[in-house]
Amino acid sequence: MCAISNRFKSFYELTPEKFQNKTNGITPRRWLVLSNQNLSNAITEKISEGWITNLDELKKLKDLINNEAFVKNIQRVKQENKERLADWLTKAYHIQINPQSIFDMQVKRIHEYKRQLLNVLHIITMYNRIIKNPNENYVPRTVMIGGKAAPGYHMAKKIIKLVNSVGKIVNNDPVVSDRLKVIFLENYRVTLAEQIIPAADLSEQISLAGMEASGTSNMKFMLNGALTICTLDGANVEMAEEVGNDNIFIFGMTVDDVEKRRREGYHARDIYEKNAELKQAIDQIQNGFFSPENPALFQDIVDSFLRNDGDHYMLLADYEEYIKCQERVNELYRDQTAWTRKCILNIAASGKFSSDRTIADYAREIWNVEPTLQALPNPHEGRPGTQHEGENINIQNEKQKQSQ
Repeated sequence: MCAISNRFKSFYELTPEKFQNKTNGITPRRWLVLSNQNLSNAITEKISEGWITNLDELKKLKDLINNEAFVKNIQRVKQENKERLADWLTKAYHIQINPQSIFDMQVKRIHEYKRQLLNVLHIITMYNRIIKNPNENYVPRTVMIGGKAAPGYHMAKKIIKLVNSVGKIVNNDPVVSDRLKVIFLENYRVTLAEQIIPAADLSEQISLAGMEASGTSNMKFMLNGALTICTLDGANVEMAEEVGNDNIFIFGMTVDDVEKRRREGYHARDIYEKNAELKQAIDQIQNGFFSPENPALFQDIVDSFLRNDGDHYMLLADYEEYIKCQERVNELYRDQTAWTRKCILNIAASGKFSSDRTIADYAREIWNVEPTLQALPNPHEGRPGTQHEGENINIQNEKQKQSQ
């Protein structure tokens, strides 16, 4: 999905037919068939393998949400993936992971607009609740945040430091025990994504509405049976349209809400003063609770929230609704059958987000060519329409060398 800058608005109003957007897609061959073979096999067993090249075939899974054996099989596959990842995380980070916990993941480029800091505020809120009422029956959660910061992006690097610092306090608090763990996934990359996404229960897509062009990590998680907590931003909007609002956790301001709030004047400090849990979390960051060796370490993060023109990405405005939405996540997770049925519905609604559909749309609507299902030749074979069509290029090259 292309983000159209405000400067093009007048041009669009004049000739709207000249403007198009194509929703991004992901390849199911890599992000499900290769990276999550057990889930792929479970799907193929029920609806055959046609979905691998026609992802719309996944819609057939909707008819199986009341099939007890299939629901249990999907639960089993997810749990095995989680146990495998938990073992790896324990070895890699020396942190004991509870594989029965919600595996809550936010993996993407580290940037203020993607609002990893909102996730951190939720982590701190969960931590404070456990410390205040340790005997409550909490739904355990393992929060994983991963991504890279641009070399010169100071605030992004500070966010990474804060995630690690919060994790150090939370993970070593005996009162919390295995009810909450925090891990920053180092050196996030495709090979790591292939390992963690199949094990995800919850996908965090929480950018400020109007900031994200599209995103594709949300699609990868959806295809692998994770539920999504999100704002109505980027491709989240289309995901909600495909799966239905009852099968996705939506919170926060819309684009119109954001614009209205900016026009009327946004004062983050007022929100901070009125919400006790939010105030406690920010005060802990400010007073060095998470950085006792250097209490002022995260002052610039606090300033980004509370200075006169602060909180540009409106984390504080969405905080309360985000926390309440996370409580709905916990409530649903307690009913594993209901949770898994929604996971199946998300997989079934993933067809639109295949890169095959994206490329076909480009072909028909922009390049004015018809897409074809004809298989490409192997890399060493001559391309169709060339003088060496069908020939082995390696042999041709060898003959040329010998004749020289």
